[in-house]
Formats: sequence, C-alpha cells, structure tokens
Amino acid sequence: MRNLVFVVLLLLSTQCFSKSFEDSVKDIEAEWASIYYNTSQSKQGPAYAQLLDKIMSLARQYPNTAEPLFWQAVVKATYADQQDPFSALGAIHEARDLLVKAIKINPKTMDGSAYVTLGTLYYMVPKWPVSFGDDDAAKEMLETALKINPDGIDSNYFYGEFLLLHNKPNDAALYLERAASAPARAGQLYADNQLKAEAKRALQNTQKRKNNDERGILLSVFNSTSTK
Repeated sequence: MRNLVFVVLLLLSTQCFSKSFEDSVKDIEAEWASIYYNTSQSKQGPAYAQLLDKIMSLARQYPNTAEPLFWQAVVKATYADQQDPFSALGAIHEARDLLVKAIKINPKTMDGSAYVTLGTLYYMVPKWPVSFGDDDAAKEMLETALKINPDGIDSNYFYGEFLLLHNKPNDAALYLERAASAPARAGQLYADNQLKAEAKRALQNTQKRKNNDERGILLSVFNSTSTK
C-alpha cells in the first residue's frame, strides 16, 4: 500500500521507551518513513518486522492507547507488499481490525489518520468474496477523516485520490488543491512534502482528464453536426 503516507524522516532512538509516550510515537513514525522512503525493497521486509516488534512492545507498555494499534496497522499494511498474496491478504485484514480497535479507543487518533488509512484500505483492496473492499465504506471513512481534520494534507489527498479513481476529476481537484497548498507540519516536513508532491502530480492528472473530457464533448458535437 504505497500510498499509505503521513510521517517524518528520522531514525528511531534506541532509548525510545525511556522517553515520553508522544516522543516514542513520533520516533516510530520517523522510522516507518525512513523504511518507506529510503530503504530498498529487498531490505524493507526485515526492517518492517523489526519495527513491528518495537511497536508491539510500546503497545504492551501502553495497552489502552490507540496510537500503537494505528502504527501496527500501518506497518502490517505496508509490509504486505513484501509478502506472498495469501499472507498479504491476511495482513491487510489484520490491519483493518487494528484500525477499528484504534478508532474505538480514540476516534480522533492521529488527527483522523486512522479513518484515512481505513478508508484507503476499503477502496484499494479487492471486493468480496476475495476481501473486504467497499467503496461506500471507503467514502464514509474518508469523509469522517475530513470532518476531524478538514485542512489535513493526508485527509484531503486521499479523498481527492478516491474521487479521481471514481472519475470525478472536478471534485477531486478541490481536495487535491487543498492538500498541495496546505503548509507542511514543522515536525513532519519530509513526509508532508512527499504527499504534497503526490497531490500536485494527481492535480495534473485531473487537468488531463478535464481536457480529455472537453475534447470528447467537442468531438461528439462535431461528429453529430457533420452527420446531419
């Protein structure tokens, strides 16, 4: 799930658990970003496995918090790219269940990013009977994320991408523009700028679709008049 992206590029400290809970979560975010953006695919699998062990240790230390569950889900979903189809499908289902648990503990966890990630899974995975893909559920999750964080880069980007995939380039452009123009957060400059760049590329796709649609309308009008 290459598009599941919302974090900074730093290295996880070996003293993570001597820090505050918030600092530990930030360091986990940072290590995930380092693996996702700067580690070769051949080395990502072992790196994700090691990171998952660290997250599960944090979850045991703080059993009633949503953030470790969220990050377990993100790592399992991205780690699925390194697995065989059967194992990947199981990992995606586990990621969904972890996100549901995180949302039950704190619906606003990670500023709505749990809803963003869950919504993204719903529209990216295959539909029943293969998996749980559901466009209606995806739309509901993504719109909930926007209510929680209407100015967020990730909430706007992924809803815009969802609309673009459903052939709504005009609507998609509104959200992609918000994502592209939103200021990157001071503590997450690298990851936010990566997603802003993705939003700008997606905006170019919306413009191409608009131009193609307009060209198609003109051609249809021309063809209809020329046959009269």
